[in-house]
Amino acid sequence: DRKNIGSERYTFGFTVRDSPSYFINVNCWGREDYIKLLTESFRVGDCVIIENPLVLTKEVEKEEKFSPSTPSCYKLLVSENHSVVRICSCYEVDPKLLSVLNLPVKDPQDFYCLGDIVANGQNLDGRIINVLAAIKSVGEPKVFTTSDRRTGHRCEIWLYDETESSFAMICWDNESIQLAQSWLPQETVIFASDLRINFDKFRNCMVATVISKTIITTQPDTPEANVLLSFIRENAEMLDLDDDMGDQFRESINLQTIVDVFTVEQLKMKALQNEGKVDHFYACHYLQSTVLNLCSFLYVKSLCFASFDLLVDLTDQTGTLHSCKLSDTVAEETFGYTVVISANSRTGLRVSLLSCKLADPIEASQNLPRKEK
Repeated sequence: DRKNIGSERYTFGFTVRDSPSYFINVNCWGREDYIKLLTESFRVGDCVIIENPLVLTKEVEKEEKFSPSTPSCYKLLVSENHSVVRICSCYEVDPKLLSVLNLPVKDPQDFYCLGDIVANGQNLDGRIINVLAAIKSVGEPKVFTTSDRRTGHRCEIWLYDETESSFAMICWDNESIQLAQSWLPQETVIFASDLRINFDKFRNCMVATVISKTIITTQPDTPEANVLLSFIRENAEMLDLDDDMGDQFRESINLQTIVDVFTVEQLKMKALQNEGKVDHFYACHYLQSTVLNLCSFLYVKSLCFASFDLLVDLTDQTGTLHSCKLSDTVAEETFGYTVVISANSRTGLRVSLLSCKLADPIEASQNLPRKEK
């Protein structure tokens, strides 16, 4: 606080809309307790009443660098001492307000399809664009601690459309993460305005990031969105949701937290117990590779990225796991080589390798099952 040296002021921003054509940014300032209470009092999609805000002319170039672009040349300032923001009761809500929730804030025809993003590759690195896509999967929110001991949040969402079967979108803020938890895979379409597109060197592909400028419209009421929604409903059986599960899990799971050691027999029993449930579990195994299928080892992912996609059989003294998936960076780390049409028809228990390394002989002998005399 410049006026009171040594004290702190907190700020919070959100965007409100009351018609198809008009929406405006709101900046709130105050003490920590006031701002935290305010951020928890309503969510995206709620109707609010703002009493006694100060109307200010916005500095477009400065303010819209980190805030959503709005058609208004003004902004609203909410202060702790003079203004009130309260959520509307169900009796106060105008039904017309709810209809604007399904209208994108940008031209509904002004968007990139995912295939075009992949095809353009690094030419789009760092660009801010609009995207219309369907939800393929929503990852679990993850909490992490930064080097300066601040707590952060992260959630990974996988998108798809008629042109691309899998594309990652990353959320870093609590509000977009919470919104994403309401999306149903293969049933939800979103229009995301002002997403940042970057080239991810680790994955060797393009990814999208939700930033402070981004506004996401769920189930947009536009012809383009309706066409995409019809496509995903009609072609649900054509989308193999497991194709990239190994990549998603490896990216989002801390391998150091996986400590349970299973034998093949125990793994099969665990899978049998979970039969009929949508469930995933993780374990460490000490196994020998008995079959390595090199007949079909190259999988062309998206439009510009090729990677390993191998099926291996893994064996210990209790049995064999057939057709385990060893792909992408895990395969490259295992073999020590990068890529120089895989067999996708698999039945029964499906196993994907998150990490594969040579085991320490002593450690392995201590964990391998012993034959009873």
